[in-house]
Amino acid sequence: MTPLAERLRPASLDEYIGQEHLVAPGAVLRNMIESKNLSSFILWGPPGVGKTTLAKIIAHTLERPFFSLSAVSSGVKEVREIIEKNRHNRLFTTSTPILFIDEIHRFSKSQQDALLGAVEDGTLVLIGATTENPSFEVISPLLSRCHVYILKSLNISDLQLLLERALVKDSYLSALTFDIQETEALFRFSGGDARKLLNIIELLVSQTDPGAKVDVSNQSVTKCLQENLAFYDKNGEQHYDIISAFIKSLRGSDPNGAIYWLARMLAGGEDPLFIARRMVILAAEDIGLANPNALLMANACFDVVHKIGMPEGRLPLAEAALYLATSPKSNSAIEAIDGAAALVRETGDLPVPLHLRNAPTQLMKDLGYAKNYKYAHSYKDNFVDLEFLPDGLKGTRMYTPGNNPREGEVAKYLSRLWKKYGYF
Repeated sequence: MTPLAERLRPASLDEYIGQEHLVAPGAVLRNMIESKNLSSFILWGPPGVGKTTLAKIIAHTLERPFFSLSAVSSGVKEVREIIEKNRHNRLFTTSTPILFIDEIHRFSKSQQDALLGAVEDGTLVLIGATTENPSFEVISPLLSRCHVYILKSLNISDLQLLLERALVKDSYLSALTFDIQETEALFRFSGGDARKLLNIIELLVSQTDPGAKVDVSNQSVTKCLQENLAFYDKNGEQHYDIISAFIKSLRGSDPNGAIYWLARMLAGGEDPLFIARRMVILAAEDIGLANPNALLMANACFDVVHKIGMPEGRLPLAEAALYLATSPKSNSAIEAIDGAAALVRETGDLPVPLHLRNAPTQLMKDLGYAKNYKYAHSYKDNFVDLEFLPDGLKGTRMYTPGNNPREGEVAKYLSRLWKKYGYF
């Protein structure tokens, strides 16, 4: 059976729920549609608020050819094919087609570059949809040619209207009997997402015995969702639970757990750049000096995923996740900087010792700036025993090497140089 969200997809602005600031009489998008003077734009908002639906309504209302691509599964080849097809068809039609790109923030730079010429010369009108800030994810030349309209999460009255419409207008649901006792949990778990609301209703129906009333209450909704853990939400509680499981698997050196939770996130539609960004953080925070190459690997993964997009991006994500999971771990860097920051807060702005100050003028030299400074490279082993902390902090150790082979060697090296810090 066709999913409920698709069966109830509005076909006109009069059926559209929410986004009054854009589609109400006199609002900017309605005016654009009614004037038939359509320009390229990007719809920015959370999932399930009607971005795709709005694009289809616009194409249907204006009777424009409508082409749709998903940034998750389409590449430069598909973009160029659509552009060339429409450049050829311009000889036979006066109606500029609409190209809708869902999750445009996942398009790589080269994919976005391929759109520029066609948007600029009017071969097509671009409507992009994104859940991410387009100023960060869309290249500047393309962004400058598009208006950006912000869509908001549906409010309680919107969700109530959607619920009532589903129970009355859907031919399948209207034949069932619903016992709606309370809707607080239903709307709370929906989180302003129309698609999620309708998915929860379908889950409730699927778990109800044939002929029985469909129980809609806080208890039934909560129980239903707890029993359907695969109900992944990339912006809700499951989003945070699964990324937490992924990060803890990496930190715990379990490649099996890491690759499983990575697959769960990708299957659920998680933004691959969000995953890559979290791996960069983990490489610095949890691996650190135990394997400095981990940060290089994670950063390279982020860059590659940004360039090539999905689905190919799953390969560098998997490679980076396995590399990080199998790397030795150390949190010595974060402990050092956090400890130093706490000390700064406690001791305030201690003066820089005179011998560490720069002396670009004769007056500064006369005042003792840079006096008694010793240039390390002029001494044996490129080292000189000099105090580099303020007077009140002499001999304070900020960094403690982690318990791993690489930092073990670092500790031996430091112990030879700095007897006063007691590294061994």
